[in-house]
Amino acid sequence: MDTLKKFELMEKIVRELEDLQHSQQAIIQKIGKIEVDNIELGDKRLDIDLPDMHQRVSDNLDAIVGILEYFADKTQNFGDKNHVDSLKEQQAIDEVTGK
Repeated sequence: MDTLKKFELMEKIVRELEDLQHSQQAIIQKIGKIEVDNIELGDKRLDIDLPDMHQRVSDNLDAIVGILEYFADKTQNFGDKNHVDSLKEQQAIDEVTGK
């Protein structure tokens, strides 16, 4: 795999991790809304299960954030080390000139 393709794949993974992070945040918000609604309702099963679900999703979010920070830094460092901006410029020039 050439350097530019590798970098683009790395960027794609960063975007997917960001999307996963947003999804987990949305799940936490939904669980929180159900917990608030259940305060009025008082269902015992929800009282027992929702806090555990909330904690597991929160733990997953923490793991995702850590992986995202690591991989975003790795992607940036790879791009800097391999002069990806210059490679992209050259690729654009090559496309225009038909090389």
